[in-house]
Amino acid sequence: PAFLRFQRDYYQVYFLALAADWLQGPYLYKLYQHYRFLEGQIAIIYVCGFASSVLFGLVSTSLVDWLGRKKSCILFSLTYSICCLTKLSWDYFVLVVGRILGGLSTALLFSAFEAWYVHEHVERHDFPAEWIPATFSRAAFWNSVIAVGAGVVANCFAEWLGLGPVAPFMVSIPLLMFTGVLAMKNWDENYGKNRALSKTCMDGLKCLLSDRRVLLLGTIQALFESVIYIFIFLWTPVLDPHGPPLGIVFSSFMAASMVGSSLYRIATSKRYHLQPI
Repeated sequence: PAFLRFQRDYYQVYFLALAADWLQGPYLYKLYQHYRFLEGQIAIIYVCGFASSVLFGLVSTSLVDWLGRKKSCILFSLTYSICCLTKLSWDYFVLVVGRILGGLSTALLFSAFEAWYVHEHVERHDFPAEWIPATFSRAAFWNSVIAVGAGVVANCFAEWLGLGPVAPFMVSIPLLMFTGVLAMKNWDENYGKNRALSKTCMDGLKCLLSDRRVLLLGTIQALFESVIYIFIFLWTPVLDPHGPPLGIVFSSFMAASMVGSSLYRIATSKRYHLQPI
């Protein structure tokens, strides 16, 4: 019962953060298109967001450990809320700044929350470390479900209610505020070890270069992510001339991803023995 209560406290904050993040997926390109920006200008905004995510991703672990995991989660809710508010502006520079803040927020989302959970699970509550994968496995499943639902909700506000492509971003703000408030109210603070950023980067580089399998895995992952980012940029302008409901299309993509993950888990289970070499 104590573990389930702890899990619930984590999920209610983390799932709100995921919902706010997924709500912004279907109509990002459409919003910039609505503001009459050219495809090249939109591409620059996207690149700024991706570059920001890469740069902040390098320092996010050190930042989170130094600032505190709970404070970092609250910072995520603030920076992402400001990012959403910038979508109300037609000014190109403001929108670029918003995407940079979005990159920072994404880096925090994928580092601070899990780091907080692992520390609390092992250090404060002394639960068995073997239970951690069960928490993250369930979180991954519900992440897909939330993504599917977020696409439908975004479509509802943007198209069915006729509020336009900025509406999903405004809906995200209350969810982000709840995320910060619940983390502030229900979570204890914890910190990581203070390590020099240069040492962290060098250790990672040594690991990458010393093990051929790690280098191969990283290369394959980088190529795969490159394809995904190209797809993320192109799917809206390719489909939009045909007038599909973008939120429902987005939900379909997320449902397909969830089915693929499920099929992989079944294929690699002990029953079928299709284990990777």
